[in-house]
Amino acid sequence: MKQMYIDGEWVDAQSKKVRDIINPFNQEVIAQAAEGDAEDAKLAIAAAREAFDHGEWKDTPGADRGRKVLRIAELIERDKEELAELETLDTGKTLEESRADMDDIAGVFRYFAGLADKDGGEVIESPIPNSQSKVVREPVGVCGQITPWNYPLLQAAWKIAPALAAGNTIVLKPSEITPLTTVKVTELMEEAGFPKGVVNLVLGPGATVGNELAESHDVDLISFTGGIETGKRIMQTASGNMKNIALELGGKNPNIVFADAHFETAVDQALNAVFFHAGQVCSAGARLIVEDSIHDRFVEELRVRAERIKLGNGLHEDTESGPLISADHREKVENYVEIGKKEGAHLLVGGARPEDPELQDGFFYLPTIFTECTTDMRIVQEEVFGPVLTVERFQTEEEAVKLANDSIYGLAGAVFTQDIDKAERAAAKMRMGTVWINDFHPYFAQAPWGGYKQSGIGRELGKPGLEEYTETKHIFRNVKPEPINWFK
Repeated sequence: MKQMYIDGEWVDAQSKKVRDIINPFNQEVIAQAAEGDAEDAKLAIAAAREAFDHGEWKDTPGADRGRKVLRIAELIERDKEELAELETLDTGKTLEESRADMDDIAGVFRYFAGLADKDGGEVIESPIPNSQSKVVREPVGVCGQITPWNYPLLQAAWKIAPALAAGNTIVLKPSEITPLTTVKVTELMEEAGFPKGVVNLVLGPGATVGNELAESHDVDLISFTGGIETGKRIMQTASGNMKNIALELGGKNPNIVFADAHFETAVDQALNAVFFHAGQVCSAGARLIVEDSIHDRFVEELRVRAERIKLGNGLHEDTESGPLISADHREKVENYVEIGKKEGAHLLVGGARPEDPELQDGFFYLPTIFTECTTDMRIVQEEVFGPVLTVERFQTEEEAVKLANDSIYGLAGAVFTQDIDKAERAAAKMRMGTVWINDFHPYFAQAPWGGYKQSGIGRELGKPGLEEYTETKHIFRNVKPEPINWFK
């Protein structure tokens, strides 16, 4: 049974409730986890508050904090295979992807470990005689961190590593349906020897645990990755004590393909963009925007290749895509497919559950493509978060960019063309936090990640990802104090 970690101890939920953790491939129970609620969150927050206010961690030299964070990376590399298998069992994704995730996760911890002692502040010129002025960054305090089910440990790493490197204490709440790797990495952080109360893990639903983290006046920052409606509620709740917020709320990401793009590369990347991890990716290229002159040829090639995608058990080496995360989520995807049909989009391929008998126990859905789509359709505007691609046409560069920007989201997008000037012009006009040119999905620890518009607030990764977990302080010193005699 997977327990919670509060104030340096592994504990059951106060209520003693537990939750079955289900393998989405076959619905087998693979573990049981403590089911916490607001009372457990309060205990964890109190532990983190005490550790920050009266403990040693925030005053630990940056180099020493960095060594602790680096130790997490080393332990993840040591236990890579165990972590990858847990991630695949928990989410259904392929083992190959989970292994790659573990490499990326270790890299995130290594990157922020290296930054822990690199910002010693900045001396700035003061216009006032006989004075000195400097700007320093200090840890923000107690950080509530809420992570999603699609990339459980990767998204946790993006939050844990910079928070600890900066000297904060954390209360981590993973998705209640995919907690296994987060529990395991908490065990690794315990092994690394973080002081009591610095790292806390609470398991349970967002409605109770997450709400308490957002509402508590003892939490200084709330970082959330997930759906837009939940993000809005967290933002409202967090206003009670004006805590810092960092929100990554997904996207409906456009992928523009010009007629002069390298055809085979653009087709291959369009498939990867939307069908990787069954489309359950915040940056999925779910909106394909294709120049009219190559549209028919392009979508026909997509259809042929989409029909060949091998669905199956993520633990099997020949599987190319696993199941959706749950029955409820598959039903959501199915509802959107029906909406697309009613809106007049043409269903080119997919749009159903697979008939393969070996897949009947899992939450599988066929790779699906809609053509003849327009931006006034819900299927184009709203985040489906599944293996569903919509295709739009354009004739001019200006029209392509206009279509791409016609969204409440602004997380990521891509441009495929062999004309680099055209690519740079389009990228400059696209209102998104990340724009790829002739590629889709690359990210790395050194580059910031986050969105424009309703895709969120703040950035993860890169130096901005560390700065999210700090407060900026200006310190002014009068080196020759004397009376000013303003009042006689």
